[in-house]
Amino acid sequence: MSEALPDLPILNRTATPPVGLVLVPTPIGNLGDMTVRAIATLKAADLILCEDTRVTARLLTAYGINAATAPLHDHNEDQRIPALLERLRGGQRIALVSDAGTPLVSDPGYRLVRAALEAGLPVSALPGPNAALTALTLSGLPPHPFLFLGFPPRGGARLAAFAQLRAAERAGLSATMIWYEAPSRAGETLADLLAAFGDRPAVLARELTKHFEEIIRAPLSELANRFANADPRGEVCLLIGPAPAELEDADDLDARLRTALAGATLKQAVADVTAATGLPRKQVYARALALATDQ
Repeated sequence: MSEALPDLPILNRTATPPVGLVLVPTPIGNLGDMTVRAIATLKAADLILCEDTRVTARLLTAYGINAATAPLHDHNEDQRIPALLERLRGGQRIALVSDAGTPLVSDPGYRLVRAALEAGLPVSALPGPNAALTALTLSGLPPHPFLFLGFPPRGGARLAAFAQLRAAERAGLSATMIWYEAPSRAGETLADLLAAFGDRPAVLARELTKHFEEIIRAPLSELANRFANADPRGEVCLLIGPAPAELEDADDLDARLRTALAGATLKQAVADVTAATGLPRKQVYARALALATDQ
């Protein structure tokens, strides 16, 4: 017998949004993705904090929202926090939005939220659009666990960051990884991903929820080659699947086996390394036997 479904709350279109700071997601491309609660919250706000007021103005105009707006971005967030906390203490309703998607996810606002929480002021959030999760659900890659990593560093720091993640995989991390990237840097990033992680299933998702939405599912090598000299158009999400067991490097396997053989019998060392790597037992045994013979 299936469990009874829980009662769903009745939509109350006249309920006044609570006072305090409210994080309000906005559409990532399609204006029709605004929720009833999001519209009501923005209409009731004493102030809407925007990553870019010009971008948010188009959304507010589309829904007839006339609340006051002010910019909140990386360059002014620290300076604005004291005055905003005073407004919250005075019982005002302040909404925080980013240019698109869920606030704080690779967007400004974290420092304000943290300051409000530390001051004991009310903070709430509405559910809504998010590019990373939309891309994940459309990718065809394992949906959990996943690791969202925001925008990768630029230049040489990017490859170093990828190398650290690859080292984490060697230590046991197994997750679908997700990045945001600017179209002009997508080709370089794909090349660095291939160099760091090797070839594996990957996805480039662009223009999510928009008219020209495209989800390109292909081996990482194919994506890197396709966009080596041609930038994709629109906002981009890049995803790679977990490392297959067969990508375990020969050097990694040898190192694991030498460590295991130093303190255990051949049989036990093979069992331990097989369990740790997920590699076929025959492959591990053959390599262990070769190493034992060389000693």
